[in-house]
Amino acid sequence: MKKSLFLSFSLCLTFLAEAQVSNPAITGWIQNKTGLKGRHYVQGNSTAINDADSANVQTVYYSATKVYIRTTGVPGYVTGPFLDGNKSLTTNQHAIFSFPLNPTQNTGTATPVTMGNIGVFANGVALFDSRDGVSWNNTTMAEGGGPIQGPPGQNVWNRDAIVAERAGFDCSKGHPANGNYHHHQNPSAFKLDYNVLSTVCNLYDADGLYAIDSLHHSPLIGFAYDGFPIYGAYGYANADGTGGIVRIKSGYQLRNITSRTTYANGTSVTPGPAVSTTYPLGHYKEDYEWIAHAGQADYLDAHNGRFCVTPEYPNGTYCYFATVDANWNSAYPYVIGPTYYGVKTAAKVTSITEPVTQYIDTTGANGVISPESFSVNVFPVPTQDFVAVQFNGMNRHGIQIQLFDMKGSLVKVASIAAGSTISYIDVQTVYNGTYLLQLNDGVNTVTKRIVIAR
Repeated sequence: MKKSLFLSFSLCLTFLAEAQVSNPAITGWIQNKTGLKGRHYVQGNSTAINDADSANVQTVYYSATKVYIRTTGVPGYVTGPFLDGNKSLTTNQHAIFSFPLNPTQNTGTATPVTMGNIGVFANGVALFDSRDGVSWNNTTMAEGGGPIQGPPGQNVWNRDAIVAERAGFDCSKGHPANGNYHHHQNPSAFKLDYNVLSTVCNLYDADGLYAIDSLHHSPLIGFAYDGFPIYGAYGYANADGTGGIVRIKSGYQLRNITSRTTYANGTSVTPGPAVSTTYPLGHYKEDYEWIAHAGQADYLDAHNGRFCVTPEYPNGTYCYFATVDANWNSAYPYVIGPTYYGVKTAAKVTSITEPVTQYIDTTGANGVISPESFSVNVFPVPTQDFVAVQFNGMNRHGIQIQLFDMKGSLVKVASIAAGSTISYIDVQTVYNGTYLLQLNDGVNTVTKRIVIAR
């Protein structure tokens, strides 16, 4: 009888451990398993410079209630250049972040997001809120704070970083603050948008954390500081996982105002500058208002999220989305609304002070590549000098690329690093003809046919 009780107890512990390790908050991070280092561009040079700091998440640990990630904050894609004069380079942040394994809804007063880090992307890179630290000062009648010299603003009318700092974002829509590389918005390359708002990708790779794919549910791209997951721009039309794949839409819109004297809720506040060509609508985050879209499940709530079924959460969970408009340009509030949906418990910590188990990712496959769901763009077609392979979605474990001639001989090899989306193959010395491009993630293989013609 004692043996049976012990066996039952052991099986119960095993079941609980397996259930815990299957939690996406543990398994959803891009771990560096190959020694990949960060890279950066210098303005005017499209050849990346190798850095000394490791990229992506270094290690993942979990306890009964929390997951801890140790990360450098350096992405697997190349960072820079930052064309607004920002001389900061992406550097190792030596960070440990703690997230709850079972996040909970905040049933009291919603917690406002703060300046700076409000979440972490799957590659360990910081997510910042929509502000850049600059606000209007009604005494000096000028903006101040953040990167602007002079008296600080009054934090009543807060400048939108996505609009004001666009010239300083690299192709991946990110930039560093004192070495801390971060995104304020959807981390997909400018050049992949239908309406390209920045030409920075003309010389540098159109890379990022993931590439938007309108045909498949967007990947899990990170976690907010309340522990709830963050997805890309597309999801199921209905919260129960039905209705097909659609663009998930922000419920915010620009207010119909010409003067800035009140907030959207009618509260009178210290006046900001009148709406003008210098300070157009959308220049400040307070220029937006949230509108309920009753009966339209593809619109998000005031936190920029909704409760819904996703591939990683078949029973449903609350999720945030990195919202874009119909042109795939970032749409306010970009990732997380002005307030969190849940209880904010995640934080950057200096050490782990409880017993934990290390999670070692041994899956080998990224869970995306399959003949049914694999999506990749190969261009130009036909090609002359190079072949670019752009992976749609998010590449968690790295993809090996091989180019074969029609006789089966291996001609060229390349790879797409984990946490990156693009690779190039130089075919200047390859003869004209038809070739097979084979992509392998360690488990699954997909083949594309290409033509080289000069």
